[in-house]
Amino acid sequence: MFLLAAAFNAAAAGITSPSGNLSLEVDVDSLGTPVYSLEYKSSVILSPSRLGLKADETEFLHGFEITGVDTITVDRSWEPVWGEYSTVRDHFKEMAVHLEAKDPSRKLILRFRLFDDGVGFRYELPVQKGSNYLTLRNELTEFNYTDNHRLYCIPGDYDTDEYLWSETSFTALPEALSAYGRHSEAQRVNGTTVQTPLLLKTTDGVYVNMHEAALAGYPAMLLDVDTDNFSMKSHLVPDRLGVSAYLQLPFNTPWRTLIVSDDARDILASQLVLNLNEPCKIEDTSWIKPMKFVGVWWEMFTGNVKTWAYSNDYLAKPGITDYSTLQPNGRHPANTENVKRYIDFAAKHGIDGVLVEGWNEGWEDWASYRKNRQFLFDKPYPDFDVDLLRDYAASKGVKLIMHHETAANAADYELQLDRAFSFMKDNNYDAVKTGYVGAIIPRSEHHTSQWMVDHARHVIERAADYKIMVDSHEAPRPTGLCRTYPNWLAQESARGGEFESMGGNPPSHTCILPFTRLKGGPMDYTPGLFETRLSYYGEGKDSQAGTTLARQLALYLTLPSPLQMACDLPENYERFPDAFKFIEDVPVDWADSRYLEAEPNRYITVARLDKHSSDWYVGAITDSDARVAEIDLGFLPKGKKYEATVYEDAPDAHWKDNPQAYRIRTLSVKPGQKLKQALAPGGGVAIRIVEKK
Repeated sequence: MFLLAAAFNAAAAGITSPSGNLSLEVDVDSLGTPVYSLEYKSSVILSPSRLGLKADETEFLHGFEITGVDTITVDRSWEPVWGEYSTVRDHFKEMAVHLEAKDPSRKLILRFRLFDDGVGFRYELPVQKGSNYLTLRNELTEFNYTDNHRLYCIPGDYDTDEYLWSETSFTALPEALSAYGRHSEAQRVNGTTVQTPLLLKTTDGVYVNMHEAALAGYPAMLLDVDTDNFSMKSHLVPDRLGVSAYLQLPFNTPWRTLIVSDDARDILASQLVLNLNEPCKIEDTSWIKPMKFVGVWWEMFTGNVKTWAYSNDYLAKPGITDYSTLQPNGRHPANTENVKRYIDFAAKHGIDGVLVEGWNEGWEDWASYRKNRQFLFDKPYPDFDVDLLRDYAASKGVKLIMHHETAANAADYELQLDRAFSFMKDNNYDAVKTGYVGAIIPRSEHHTSQWMVDHARHVIERAADYKIMVDSHEAPRPTGLCRTYPNWLAQESARGGEFESMGGNPPSHTCILPFTRLKGGPMDYTPGLFETRLSYYGEGKDSQAGTTLARQLALYLTLPSPLQMACDLPENYERFPDAFKFIEDVPVDWADSRYLEAEPNRYITVARLDKHSSDWYVGAITDSDARVAEIDLGFLPKGKKYEATVYEDAPDAHWKDNPQAYRIRTLSVKPGQKLKQALAPGGGVAIRIVEKK
């Protein structure tokens, strides 16, 4: 439904959300600078905050007056290819504020959309009388808060998102960020710059998620924080010349987004970022299949025994191109017989796919391969029989998943892209995991600069041409583009489960990710870790994962993704076959989701309805403190009887002292019943609820 109001001239403009809980005003100050403010239920969220852009050729900051305002109300729904809901409502009021400046002549449109759960706004630059090619230096978007709110954030960084989250405040932010060590490949900004998505909790108890939507043709946004004045300002990731973006007009920036509610559950349920992205551009999506997978991956992270590389003697023969003349190192797990073992395991347990890392030429000295070796995406190592494994996997009803690690040579990857995708299709691969570890080539670009943002979308679009699904790692953090390109099933773009072998993730980590990182799109976190005491990758030290075994099952619900890995080794799953039954059963695509309990960095309880059956699944996790989750079964349809299978922490379970203590029980449940469920420190529960026939 669309309701259009006529344009009008005004000195100021305002709009409210459909429910009236959010209200926004736009004006220009005495210098002709656009300013906006935001209230939620009569509580000031943002005091007047400036808007503007600055380029070498001109600036869109001062001298403006409002020449017109267009408003429209939209209420429509759309059906995702996959996701947390089978139908998403897109209900908002929109206001387009037209601005003009005379000396020099400039035009600018500020477009705002107010939903009941937040706001999105962007800059629209129409064709100008002057230059229409801009060398953008800064975006001057301000977010002026009113008090020393609580912040959940990670350091500002141009090249990595792989940090643990701090819970701090405006005034304590410098101290909190000073505790982070400098990442080996990172470009840290300064002590008061943070990344999005981030979360605030105001002193009035209002939650605000800050991020962006539909990032395309533009760099990612960080936030510079004025800790004394409780203010934030946009900080665009530059290229090596200090240029933020090269724009040709007309151009629309990404949306700046704020999800707002006084109920933490609403932050998790919000689909605002997806709603601000364009509809699906892929006409036939029947080939896009959500899936679970296992893989030749984890054994290279634990114990420092296995290796991605086929041979160790490349230094003696640096110019060699025939790998059959190299001596195998005997520690290369991406070999035919081992991959067959994974295929057999997947087929036996109904797992859809098998990922294989280290299958292709180039892994010797891979981090500096630009000098010594080149990754080739159609050249297998001598011990990896492509034809045999292709046919063997097909005979077992299992799909192999390709791996393309680029060592950040994105330019070379683009040159090989069509050849690589053709090789995949010829050999029955229809999904690929990409990686960009290292400093980006060309020109030592940053991982979240304009060039890399464009590269990531180019890969997705080209993959769609070949009907290939993509799981991207070390790529620009997601901004909802998976709606437009649903073959982009998942991304890493945060500190994932691999870090359990590199020092461990605290239990709180997965209690904050759904409030922050996952608001941009699903994550390939790699849950399913059953052996939680690990040998530290690369250093021979012990590592302790911050989780119980039961919690790992719950993560399949609390970290939703259409692409979910069962990350552990087959032999560890075979030790606990009754617990692995939940991973076999749990879907990865949902018809409905109900967030039952939530507090950021503390706990999450969610119920989800399988898209392809009437089965409900419940997952609950907690931080390092034990708690009792209250699971309200009011979501179950009335008039029916149900049986619940509960995978829970044993009474003596503890993430550090007794992580593998779990038990499984069944009980009859009914709609409206409230279950009291004990969660161990760092623990969780996973429940499958099936209607009694």
